[in-house]
Amino acid sequence: MGEGEEMNKILVLNCGSSSIKYKLFGADFRVLLGGKVERIGEKGTAIAHQKGDRALKREIAVKNHRQGIALMLDMLRDREWGAIRNAGEISAVGHRVVHGGQLAKTALVSGAVLDYLKSFEMLAPLHNPHNIAGIIETKKLMPRVPQVMVFDTEFHQSMPPKAYMYGLPYHFYDKYAIRKYGFHGISHKYVAQRAAEILGRGRPNLITCHLGAGSSITAVKAGKSVDTSMGLTPLEGVMMGTRTGDIDAAAAQYLVKRYGFEYDELFEIMNNKSGLLGISGVSKDVRVIEGKARKGNGRCGLALDMFCYRIAKYIGAYAAALGKVDAIVFTAGIGENSPQVRKRICSYLEIFGVRVDARKNAKAVKKEADISAKGAKVRVLVVPTDEELMIAKEAAGMAEGRK
Repeated sequence: MGEGEEMNKILVLNCGSSSIKYKLFGADFRVLLGGKVERIGEKGTAIAHQKGDRALKREIAVKNHRQGIALMLDMLRDREWGAIRNAGEISAVGHRVVHGGQLAKTALVSGAVLDYLKSFEMLAPLHNPHNIAGIIETKKLMPRVPQVMVFDTEFHQSMPPKAYMYGLPYHFYDKYAIRKYGFHGISHKYVAQRAAEILGRGRPNLITCHLGAGSSITAVKAGKSVDTSMGLTPLEGVMMGTRTGDIDAAAAQYLVKRYGFEYDELFEIMNNKSGLLGISGVSKDVRVIEGKARKGNGRCGLALDMFCYRIAKYIGAYAAALGKVDAIVFTAGIGENSPQVRKRICSYLEIFGVRVDARKNAKAVKKEADISAKGAKVRVLVVPTDEELMIAKEAAGMAEGRK
């Protein structure tokens, strides 16, 4: 390995409330290693680390994110399990940041940008505070390495005003920046680019469906996002694992005034106790819900019906917005792994020329596939997402541009 290759490594970090996911990329964006520090600040903190086909898991006391990042760096430098001798071999660290507000592109970490992000932390309370905490601690531990923020909202900055504006008085946008921002943009961008390669078309019209614990649908016209289902926060849009998705805002006022709920209490319910979990009453995990629905659990059946129906409605709306659809793309945990969900969603879409091959669909689990039926007017693709790779490429580009 040459000196240039040794120096050309990109570290990707995704910091959550009690976890740190990491992946180290080498030359040509090959994955060198990766892992996760989980249950930070809790009893039984663990690190799960993988290098090639070898895996290591151990429990170790980690009180906070700084200790977690230090532990990760120790693993990266470990003679047996690591891939670097020192932090100087890392040319950039790419951080996933869920809400970037009106920042239109990937940015280097600076005090001004962090202050701006902190000003609207409450719009993504489950993500941004922890993303920012991870950035601050990483910068302290790796002060000479460029730190790059890649925003989940960035891909959606191409939406036109007719898509991102709400029907509030205009000054709510002008003065308070109340608008649709959209999320999962890193994933939507990756699968849109990969789908274009599969289709052999440079700029196809696509409807990308990121279906997981959080779910969102995006209309992609000629490579750019022109509309997406999530809004000012990740709460808007289709029903999700624990989130309501679209709901009449007056429901909150009614529950507060008539039944004495607190707004914060309702926000907690709408974000963490609703969706598939709230309707089924048993789980947010589609695998569990599908199993119980097959055994006759009516609420689990209803949860699946609602989930698939609402996704199909968004796809139908975006088909109208695009005018022409070359392919529908399924990705993320549910989109990649549930043939039943894909089948149910596509059954609503035959009016648009969508038809799925049952055998291809059943086999398409955790792998890339074209599951369209022969002669279908609209292709249906399954494309496993790779957000870390997209972040690594964005971070590398920013680091190179900085030199």
